[in-house]
Amino acid sequence: MLSPAERAATALTIVADQQPDGLILWSPGGHADPWNHVEAAMALSLLEHRVEAERAYEWLARNQHRDGAWFNYYWADRVKDERRDTNVIAYAAVGVWHHFLLHKDTAFLEDMFAMVDAAIRYVLDLQQDTGEVLWCREPDGVTPGEYGLLTGSSSIYLSLRCAIAIAERVGDERPDWELAAGSLAHAIRRRPEVFADKSRWAMDWYYPVLCGALTGSDGRARLRDGWNEFVMPERGVRCVADRPWVTAAETAECVMALDAAGLDVEARTLFDWVQRYRYHDGAYWTGCVYPNGEYFPGDERSSYTAAAVLLADEALDGVSPTAGLFRGEGLPAGLDLSDGEEPATSRFR
Repeated sequence: MLSPAERAATALTIVADQQPDGLILWSPGGHADPWNHVEAAMALSLLEHRVEAERAYEWLARNQHRDGAWFNYYWADRVKDERRDTNVIAYAAVGVWHHFLLHKDTAFLEDMFAMVDAAIRYVLDLQQDTGEVLWCREPDGVTPGEYGLLTGSSSIYLSLRCAIAIAERVGDERPDWELAAGSLAHAIRRRPEVFADKSRWAMDWYYPVLCGALTGSDGRARLRDGWNEFVMPERGVRCVADRPWVTAAETAECVMALDAAGLDVEARTLFDWVQRYRYHDGAYWTGCVYPNGEYFPGDERSSYTAAAVLLADEALDGVSPTAGLFRGEGLPAGLDLSDGEEPATSRFR
């Protein structure tokens, strides 16, 4: 576990990447995206930087399009990529719910509900009859992406659950969101064929568990079955199975997935390994290439990596009101559409 001083130092490295308007860049002079912006805001909320966190959510509210979307990437002063990524858009709900759980600020939740509502409506417009959510709209703002992604749809499932919780809390229940969440979970659990094959990537391995679509023995089986493929002993999680590229954020996220599945020993082992990427000021290197041990990309120490480590530390510490968020504690699961079916066969079973 990190000490209080270490947590505080890491949080300050995220604060240093926040722009005056509230946008949190990946690194100084780099770009930002709304998903990692929210992840960083969550870490700031956790480490007593409430003002900075709320500035981040205010940035989202100011820059949201009328249709509920945000662009995929931003520079500090302009847009970088005009594609609209559904996973990126939906994740605002997770951050808003996390912030509310920490501060119990009903006024904040009510203020942010319109933003969350618009974002979820945009995302669900791209949900298919088979349950998955198409991963984007192209830069023209009209053309939908050609396929769904398992990682993105898993993250959207968590976002939907948080959005349903928000709606219930503000007294505006959304049964259609519950149906959408159930359909999405069903696709993740039973219909692997509806997603593009990105099985080389570690996030496709652990995200269904991290985001609560696979739980209990199913979640543990998936994580154990992929362990030797994606985990480099003493180093961390490869972002791609057949490359020696270990990334600290994926390693920290996998810690949370292991924790959610009840694999405490493995979770704490990975968390210990990720500390080898800690810089002296509390920041974390984004990634490392082995066997030569070179950091990549370049000398980047990213805000989203620091945030992922702080959220993993929070989950293992178990003290914060949000420590159980990625374990699904207190979150609605959506409608159960399983009808007693057996899980589909996958390479992780």
